[in-house]
Amino acid sequence: MPETETSTAPAKTVTAARIPARYLVLTLIFVITAVNYADRSSLSLTGGSIQAELGFSTVQLGYIFSAFSWAYGVTQLPGGMLLDRFGARRMYALSLGLWTVVTAAISLVGLITTPVVIAVAIVFALRLPLGVFESPAFPANARVAATCFPTAERGRATAVFNSAQYFATALFAPIMGWITHEWGWRWVFVLLGALGLVLTVVWLRWTDVPRRHRRVSEDELAKLTSGGALVDPDAPKKRDAAARVRQRAPLDSRTVRKIFATRALWGVYVSQYAVNALTYFFITWFPVYLVKGRGLSLLEVGFVAALPASCGFAGGLAGGFVSDGMLRRGRSLTAARKIPSVLGMTLATSIALRSFTDLSALIIAIMTLAFSGKGLGSLGWAITTDIAPPQATSFVGSTMNGFGDIAGIVTPIVIGYTVQATGSFDIALWFVAAHGVLALPAFAVLGRSRRIEFDLPETEKTP
Repeated sequence: MPETETSTAPAKTVTAARIPARYLVLTLIFVITAVNYADRSSLSLTGGSIQAELGFSTVQLGYIFSAFSWAYGVTQLPGGMLLDRFGARRMYALSLGLWTVVTAAISLVGLITTPVVIAVAIVFALRLPLGVFESPAFPANARVAATCFPTAERGRATAVFNSAQYFATALFAPIMGWITHEWGWRWVFVLLGALGLVLTVVWLRWTDVPRRHRRVSEDELAKLTSGGALVDPDAPKKRDAAARVRQRAPLDSRTVRKIFATRALWGVYVSQYAVNALTYFFITWFPVYLVKGRGLSLLEVGFVAALPASCGFAGGLAGGFVSDGMLRRGRSLTAARKIPSVLGMTLATSIALRSFTDLSALIIAIMTLAFSGKGLGSLGWAITTDIAPPQATSFVGSTMNGFGDIAGIVTPIVIGYTVQATGSFDIALWFVAAHGVLALPAFAVLGRSRRIEFDLPETEKTP
């Protein structure tokens, strides 16, 4: 149901569907997001094999892991502005198609013998456009959630698409490990490329805004409209005086300055950075840690890595469902979003306990607890869709994602240097655990969860 860019066709009357259309849209963005994370984490499962074949050092591998985030973070703001300007349908399709091509291109690296430094440069260079082309994905997901789901269901909706990152590892880690073991690492990227192209076609053929979507019944549309969903964000605004008084300010430089001066949003930005530090450890260095730190084979790593990811998936869903459940029981929006977030990130700090044991089974249990806690506490997208100004939902989502993705630059590089310098992952794990602590004061800075609104200047409120 994401928006098209220019259509102003009237609402279409349809018979009520057996499955509400918004759930089918959510299923589609869940699948796309899972592939998104499989693409960006593909190097973590194949990294050991690529490192052995092409001769990368540990520090070089750390920089390659971080390359995605250098571009991803920088392009969040322009990506969000393009989403607000052109809508999710067209921008998401373009993004998905382009990142798919870049992912598939990695399979070609090293087919012609090249010096190690050249191979490193090529892989690094290919990961940069991958970050650029994936940058609109999560802001687009947040825009779809704001468009297709009422406030009372938005926690669950954002939890579902956000939990796709864990599902991606749980599903694709064993598959990637098996493919790499049987046929080599190149075929992992070929498979992901083919899958992405199929999803691009499906997205273009099926999506539209709720007001015009062929599967949205009148009852569902009424529920969305009354529940606070932005069912047609690009619809022309009425020009009468009363409507202009209610109209929100456009996304101009003054509104942008107000956004960056809003304390609650800075709480979101910092907490998202902390959450992402744990994310990037698990999607970059965790499989390498299992191979080099615990002595597992690549085939074993694929299945072992799926266990924490599966529990992270369960934790991510639980966070959204618990949050919306608290809302239904009369708790405030602030409490419903903050309590699961604080509890989850507190559990995530348990990753530091790995330093006190050398038992593999216990270490995996600790990692599983930390990852499930991180999933439980990952409500940043729900909070963002709750409080972002209506005219800048994608901009605010992109800003949050951009700040959060700084962790994708810092975490892989810091871990690469510390592991090479110490020969151990102990300091690296303490570094990751510290981010769970950092999230707690950030949640306090958020204050009350409520929609931020910037009105037009008084001189612009009348014709």
